[in-house]
Amino acid sequence: MDLIKAWWKEAVVYQIYPKSFCDSNGDGIGDLNGITSKLEYLADLGINVIWLSPIYKSPNVDNGYDIADYEAIMDSFGTMEDFDRMLEKAHSLGIKIMMDLVVNHTSDQHRWFQESKKGPDNPYRDYYIWKKPVEGRKYPNNWGASFGAGSVWEWDEPSQMYYLHLFAKEMPDLNWANPKVHEEVFGMMRRWLEKGVDGFRMDVINLISKDPTFPDGELLNHEYSDFYPVVTNHPEVHTYLREMYNKVLKDYDTITVGECCCTSPEVAKIYTSETERELNMIFQFDHMGVDNGPHGRWCDRRMDLRDLKAAMSKWQDELYGQGWNSLYWNNHDQPRCVSRFGNDSDEYREISAKMLGTCLHMMQGTPYVYQGEELGMTNICLDINEYEDIETLDTYYQYVTVEGMDPEEMMRYIHYKSRDNARTGMQWSAEKNGGFTSGTPWFTVNPNYTKINAASQVNDPNSVFSYYKKLIHLRKENPVMVYGKYELLLPEDEDLYVYTRTDDDTQLYVLCNFTDKERTLAIPDAFRDTEVLIANYDAPNADGTIRPYEAFVLKRSL
Repeated sequence: MDLIKAWWKEAVVYQIYPKSFCDSNGDGIGDLNGITSKLEYLADLGINVIWLSPIYKSPNVDNGYDIADYEAIMDSFGTMEDFDRMLEKAHSLGIKIMMDLVVNHTSDQHRWFQESKKGPDNPYRDYYIWKKPVEGRKYPNNWGASFGAGSVWEWDEPSQMYYLHLFAKEMPDLNWANPKVHEEVFGMMRRWLEKGVDGFRMDVINLISKDPTFPDGELLNHEYSDFYPVVTNHPEVHTYLREMYNKVLKDYDTITVGECCCTSPEVAKIYTSETERELNMIFQFDHMGVDNGPHGRWCDRRMDLRDLKAAMSKWQDELYGQGWNSLYWNNHDQPRCVSRFGNDSDEYREISAKMLGTCLHMMQGTPYVYQGEELGMTNICLDINEYEDIETLDTYYQYVTVEGMDPEEMMRYIHYKSRDNARTGMQWSAEKNGGFTSGTPWFTVNPNYTKINAASQVNDPNSVFSYYKKLIHLRKENPVMVYGKYELLLPEDEDLYVYTRTDDDTQLYVLCNFTDKERTLAIPDAFRDTEVLIANYDAPNADGTIRPYEAFVLKRSL
């Protein structure tokens, strides 16, 4: 099958969480000038696009995902002039900038909501979702908010009405049923694109359309239901996104990715269709749930590799030729991949980090690297009072204080899965605070920065950084890595992830050992004495012995 080629399919994206990336002025908070100072590092790594987590004005209830002004820079990050300099330098180095677009909700400090609260006759009232009390009911429906925040409905005493917030009460949902909201959002997007940004990552974009009847959901506990099955992928979202494309995106050569939880490949084909024109790709979460337990993500259960292979392969197979995949192991909302899917012990951290990189970057889709992943950065263990993440703190309160879970048990889960694992300061050097800041960091820097840092890796040909650099370089030289068809081998093997990628001219054989066990597996005859494209040990063993966390890719011509 001849696939339509596009630059964003061939790109590698690097996610920056600005608050934790690099602090240029010693106030303990990462900033735009800090990012600018590290662009040569990213150019050396070889990435093509930076996904910039929110930098907008925000009260930081949810670390910038509660936006008070879409067209102003948060003071702690710098100024618009700082942004312009960063953008210009990135472009001069061949790096594109993808902004985070958060338009399911705003901050309650946004001017629109401040106006909306003034009463039912205010012209901004219908920018948000307001409901009158329902006789005989405590709330308009039984949806429970994310972050353990109780009901999604918050009472407004002056107007005697409720407003909707799927997340924290300080993050009211926009009313996408109001065409004026579209005009505001599309105008804002166009102004950023005119400034020169190259695309958008769209936060929880598949939640923007709500069923106008606001039906009850199935109860999770005695009071609240999970809103996701009711809200996610409501059909009208496709109308909104096609309008967004036709009124804004079609006029620019953009990269767009939508965060779309609870989405099947069938629905993803609609979002990412080459003909319907909504989004380039989506973030789906099937593989992020393979190690869930009785409390959902809050557990310390290690995954069964067969489940991971089934989840990844489903998307590789079903989107081939009909949509496009985004490939990721971690981001600002997920723990560090080497601690979760690999082995962060001194013995195996580097080798397993390289294995994970191999497994992901050889699949079909656009790979995403989260800051520090290219160094093999790890999870951090803290006391509960040292965490900053609203989800972590609310979950601890719910399970321990309300439901009586053993605190030590909950802390094991937090150490394994907290979003704060990804938000520690970037480890640039062995200097104080990992070189992230000369001041007091806003959040703890992982103490292992003395041995895991960029300065010790960039010139080391055997480092995790150098390995990622090679993976990214190989992608540019081997079209089969981008467009070749994926085929899973050995689906029931509990230790080895083995697959091929094939196009008209070339076939790759990819093998990754996800365990510290030694295994034996004969290399297929077709790949004997063929080129070793990349390997995290010196070379594959001729006798078929597979070493702990070993990964290699063999290449043959067809």
